[in-house]
Amino acid sequence: MATTQLTASSISAKGFASFEGLRSTTNLKVSSFAPLKQNSRSFHGLVVKASTVVSPKYTSLKPLGDRVLVKIKTAEEKSVGGILLPMSAQSKPQGGEVVAVGEGRSIGKTTVEISIKNGTQVVYSKYAGTELEFDGSKHLILKEDDIVGILETDDIKDLQPLNDRVLIKVAEVEEQTSGGLFLTQAAKEKPSFGTVIAVGPGPLDEEGKRKALSVSPGNTVLYSKYAGNDFKGADGSEYITLRASDVIAVLQ
Repeated sequence: MATTQLTASSISAKGFASFEGLRSTTNLKVSSFAPLKQNSRSFHGLVVKASTVVSPKYTSLKPLGDRVLVKIKTAEEKSVGGILLPMSAQSKPQGGEVVAVGEGRSIGKTTVEISIKNGTQVVYSKYAGTELEFDGSKHLILKEDDIVGILETDDIKDLQPLNDRVLIKVAEVEEQTSGGLFLTQAAKEKPSFGTVIAVGPGPLDEEGKRKALSVSPGNTVLYSKYAGNDFKGADGSEYITLRASDVIAVLQ
């Protein structure tokens, strides 16, 4: 396969990231350059696909099965002190308002209706669902099981977990080693244990009945290191929501 020899001084194509600090004597082997598509947005060389756009001629959207339509909460453009935030500092919302629900799902011979009602403020898993541009706003259509919990305030500590989800307040990071040495920020390892704040009603069994979880509020637990979704509370404390199956031990 033919290749092209390029030096840093010869790279000037639009839509490609700049290579700052690359010496002119450095050679880059490039097999091919793919042009950016017209319907994509470019951010410093990254191609980001837009949400699926629903035509304005459609005035309603009815989710099927156990799916839920959520109107995404708008990202904060200002800090608490009123300072405008650059795009890189604006965190992607993980919550919104339920605006439509499906008819539910069948478990054996039992039909289980969706427990969340229209107008409910919810928090959902970070990478769940399909984004839609509908009725002039950003929406997300996702399964009910991808909704972490109900949050009617702006503080994550007030979250009401759903199904088999658990809300945990993460233990504080150790500032010193056992020998008394102070740790730098980079050397502080994020703990994987904390205190259970709230639990969901449990998952549904084969008869459509709730099965209670094995952990309770107040338990100090150890959980899988890379599980769940991280949040910061209004008081600066760290919280995590995860499935009960990701809790691996109760500390006593």
